[in-house]
Amino acid sequence: MNVRGRAFVFGDRIDTDLLAPGPYMRSSIEELASHCLEAIDPDFAREVRPGDVIIAGDSFGIGSSREQAVQALLTLGVGALLAKSFARIFYRNALNLGMPTLVCPELQADPGDDIEVRPVEGIVINHTQGREFPCEKMPAELLEVVAVGGLMPWLERKLARRRAP
Repeated sequence: MNVRGRAFVFGDRIDTDLLAPGPYMRSSIEELASHCLEAIDPDFAREVRPGDVIIAGDSFGIGSSREQAVQALLTLGVGALLAKSFARIFYRNALNLGMPTLVCPELQADPGDDIEVRPVEGIVINHTQGREFPCEKMPAELLEVVAVGGLMPWLERKLARRRAP
């Protein structure tokens, strides 16, 4: 479940309107994702690669409760979200959709740094800077949900086990 990729670094109060801009909400998820964060980083959707990591400040994901904000990041291949704090609904949406999401108040990184996220251990390693940072560990139940791809796949597995003889 570890993730390793380049850091995309953002500040405080990145809201869901920046992640999933309103004018594209009726478009396909691919079209919506192509506009993710364009108001603050016009190149983000073109430059992000599978496994890359978003690092942000306080209140990441504030605003509306739209799940499309997380879906856009997943569509682009973002491997993990790290922030000093998350909006509560966004945090749950991210975990429910299978996105590793860790609160890391001490994390320091520059754009492009090589970042490794170890959710089970609650550790982030900045390989570029040669530093290790503690994060809040994800509870085992949430790790299991994320590991199988989100809440719905987790529930399907749980129900299938109950039905099995």
